[in-house]
Amino acid sequence: MSVAWTIARRELRGGLKGFRVFLACLALGIAAIAAVGSVREAISDGLSREGARILGGDASVEFTYRFAEDAERAALEDLGRVSEIVEFRSMAVVGQGDDTRRGLTEIKGVDDAYPLYGSVVLDPAMPLDEALAPGEVPGAAMDRVLIDRLGLSVGDEFRLGTKTFRLSAAIETEPDSAGGGFGLGPRTLLRTEALDGAGLLTEGSLFETEYRLALPPETDLDRAEARLDAALPEAGYRWRDRRNGAPGVQRFVDRLSSFLVLVGLAGLAVGGVGVASAVRAHMVEKTATIATLKTLGASGGTIFAIYALQIAVLTGLGLLIGLVLGAGLPLLFAPVIADRLPVPANIGIYWRPLAEAALYGTLAAALFTLWPLAKAQGIRAASLFRATGGMPAGLPRPAFIAASAVLLALLVGAAAALSGLPQLSLYAAAGLAAAFAALVGVAALARLLGRSLSRKRAVRGHPALRLALGAVGGPGGEATAVVLSLGLGLTVLAAVGQIDTNLRGAIARDLPDVAPSYFMVDIQPAQIDGFRERLDTDPGVEKVRTAPMLRGIITEINGQDATEVAGEHWVLRGDRGVTYSDRPPEDTVITAGEWWPPDYQGENQISFAAEEAEELGLSLGDRLTLNILGRDIEGEITSFREVDFSTAGIGFVLAMNPGALRGAPHTFISTIYAEPDAEAAILRDLADAYPNITAIRVRDAIDRVTDILAGIAAAVTYGAGATLVTGGVVLLGAAAAGTRARVYEASVLKTLGAGRPLILRSFALRWAMLGLAAGIVAVAAGGVAGWAVSRFVMETDFVFSTGSALLIVGGGVLGTLLAGLSFAWPPLSARPAQVLRGQE
Repeated sequence: MSVAWTIARRELRGGLKGFRVFLACLALGIAAIAAVGSVREAISDGLSREGARILGGDASVEFTYRFAEDAERAALEDLGRVSEIVEFRSMAVVGQGDDTRRGLTEIKGVDDAYPLYGSVVLDPAMPLDEALAPGEVPGAAMDRVLIDRLGLSVGDEFRLGTKTFRLSAAIETEPDSAGGGFGLGPRTLLRTEALDGAGLLTEGSLFETEYRLALPPETDLDRAEARLDAALPEAGYRWRDRRNGAPGVQRFVDRLSSFLVLVGLAGLAVGGVGVASAVRAHMVEKTATIATLKTLGASGGTIFAIYALQIAVLTGLGLLIGLVLGAGLPLLFAPVIADRLPVPANIGIYWRPLAEAALYGTLAAALFTLWPLAKAQGIRAASLFRATGGMPAGLPRPAFIAASAVLLALLVGAAAALSGLPQLSLYAAAGLAAAFAALVGVAALARLLGRSLSRKRAVRGHPALRLALGAVGGPGGEATAVVLSLGLGLTVLAAVGQIDTNLRGAIARDLPDVAPSYFMVDIQPAQIDGFRERLDTDPGVEKVRTAPMLRGIITEINGQDATEVAGEHWVLRGDRGVTYSDRPPEDTVITAGEWWPPDYQGENQISFAAEEAEELGLSLGDRLTLNILGRDIEGEITSFREVDFSTAGIGFVLAMNPGALRGAPHTFISTIYAEPDAEAAILRDLADAYPNITAIRVRDAIDRVTDILAGIAAAVTYGAGATLVTGGVVLLGAAAAGTRARVYEASVLKTLGAGRPLILRSFALRWAMLGLAAGIVAVAAGGVAGWAVSRFVMETDFVFSTGSALLIVGGGVLGTLLAGLSFAWPPLSARPAQVLRGQE
């Protein structure tokens, strides 16, 4: 090793010529992974540091459908200072008659102690107490988007339910807005006591109360939670604390960043092609040196050690460049990142994502360099001195094949363990391997077809085409490197394009046909008959569905804590809608068991959504405990049924026999299917008759979701774009590496009478052919990936996007043309006499 290191060190003094592509590919892949991980850590650290402000307190206790009772309030006050918040949806109404304007709003009722941490910033600037001052017409503040939508100005009046309020200010910032999760409407902020007489917070209405706690600094949060559990063992509340102030945001960030890391690993795989090509080219260039060393007695192991040490040094340099970029880019764009995020991000240098990126980069570099290094040590000195050149044919020794397999397993295993998405990581690795194999096969097929077609009689009158085909099929061509480098990058982009197009298509194509016009909530039992009568006699209404609804938390499965039995499934993370019915609703499909008979009066029975039951591991006969309005209700699962939530209609995970919920306060919900032209008149009629009812326009909700999905798609597309940039670097490297061969080729052609236009056309055609091959494979592989994600992850129908496919194919042809033609001038300007004389 001492001798090997001495020789390796002396050779490295010659500079980095030939390794620019190696360093660029490695650094880009590592930088992308490190940057994504750094932003994720910055958001997590920001959520942790600002957890109390985001949550609105050191801890939060939530109740559904009810306020805390006196004993419960006393138990909370024993822990610290308390602020009471109530949240629900309603309609803000402005004007009268034909000039009436309505807007869905998320109402937050607060008390004098709000906010415990941070401050509300209003425009015009004023204290919150002044803005929400009580009086004959109480004050309120609104999000600016709702003010603009309703055409309000500061000082104007609006109605919530049956009560009038005065707009005092616009909400500029709300300290706890990030902890509230996804909202369907802009915010209206007011005092809870001002809601008296509005008719909105009646028994059974859909609202939640939250009690924020400002705890003494020395308080142990786990002990505080345990104290409250002991004091209120059956209260049916949900506890959160500052350690996880915005759990929904944290889960979203973790999943998205993990997916982006996988996209970054795809970019690293693309870069690996460039790394392997650069090492192979370097070894071919060093054939004379290797031959000399072998003649002087150097063994194959020594040759391997020399160049492995060189590659190790260069890998270290590539790692350093990538990590500096990955850590520096978030710092450089910190203001932009902070403006685009809905939560605080503490942008800085975090060692864990840098270490993960370094691990990925080291494993990828070792994997992609081992093969050419192993083959180079098998080169025989005699063959090199005879100038046959090139790397030896065949596979390296079995030990190196086994080592490559171990490195691949470590890389995939690290991705599965560190990304947090083990199943998706394995699928992504299998998909990349399949795409890699397909691209290698297509490159081989392209060479075979080029060689065969160049000999056909049909191309003899087309010299540029014949030369291009011959070059594609000839030995030592760029077919494999070009198709692999561009094809893998385009495959990732094609998959993202198909997934994005199908997701948007599912929303735009399917939902308008099946989704209702309005989703109505807070219909009181005394109003449901009149509500139905109005709609049944309206000619613009196509269909109406109604159902009673309560909300409850699944606390136990077969007497054990539900989350301990079934984990953090979404059904268990919060309260779920519960309904009751004598008979199965229309179109219900029972997959197992039986629905209870009409007028059933026995023990409580439950019908559960079949898919969710399978995910939770539930079986017929299992017993569930639900906490509804602070009361535990236990029942036995006697049937499973299909529930399709994708239609935006009424769907309940849980349904029970009516006797199980007898006497529990509740309201009704309804879906209204109507002609688009009749929607406005229907809303006016219902809102005038029942001011307390909240109407959610389904299309508006879909638009909100679409906007969020567009942001996700943009982030993933940027990640795929980074992969494509890496592929472009590899492509440029392949084009640059073949410049010497094309100079010689052009010189021979010029000697035989070919002009520059003919040579240029032949170059352009060969690169276009390779780009076309890469694009076609990318479209096919991306289509398969898009189908798999649409079918098995999003569970939507898949429709192949021709427009996206054409863009990918066109991009492949254009990319290879630009890369190839950027290195066309040296061959075109070469002087044949000098070049050919130099070959003697």
